[in-house]
Amino acid sequence: MPIRRTPLVTGEIYHILNRGVNSIPIFMRAKDYQQFLETFLYYQYQSPPVKFSHFRTLPVPQRNEISEGLKKERSWKVDIIAFCLMPNHFHFLLRQLIDNGVSNFIRCLNDSYSHFFNTKYQRKGPLFEGRFKSVRVETSDQLVHICRYIHLNPYASFLVGTPDRLADYPYSSFGEYLGKKQDEICRKEIILNQFSDIKAYKKFIFDQADYQRTLDQIKHQQLE
Repeated sequence: MPIRRTPLVTGEIYHILNRGVNSIPIFMRAKDYQQFLETFLYYQYQSPPVKFSHFRTLPVPQRNEISEGLKKERSWKVDIIAFCLMPNHFHFLLRQLIDNGVSNFIRCLNDSYSHFFNTKYQRKGPLFEGRFKSVRVETSDQLVHICRYIHLNPYASFLVGTPDRLADYPYSSFGEYLGKKQDEICRKEIILNQFSDIKAYKKFIFDQADYQRTLDQIKHQQLE
């Protein structure tokens, strides 16, 4: 991965985006999304004892022992605030917890998932664009607007038909935010503390849904 000219600052929050090289699909089937999800949860920790590809081959009791040990250490590279996986790209909202945490997290994730994908689909070469994009979040207003943008991606791109279906999209943190998933992946309070309750956040999302879909359509028309 090319060296990043502007270092990412520990304690700061970033919107992270990367896509398939030449915008090719990076997820072909539901199991691919699940593999990516499990991979980023594993590499969120500072010191995984083995590579994720090896971890997956271990007997279940040994995997459970490693997982429990990592959870007890409570030692992460990044806080995952929000995420959304799309057919040819992904979004994260991350807070860096240690120096080089974001870069290390994305590098481990991309390397592991690229190896999995290339092996599964018998392809060679890079899967992702060389350098992930990052935007530093500087204000609370920017923070909630970026989170909304991330959570609206499946609707803006017509992967779900109506805003009400966003929480059912399985590869986004929006369902977790609304309490419709049992997963505890995200530091939701960083966003939800900006609102009076979950209903207020949901309204904040839905109020801009059609506007974001229109902007997305315009963007694609300009690229054609």
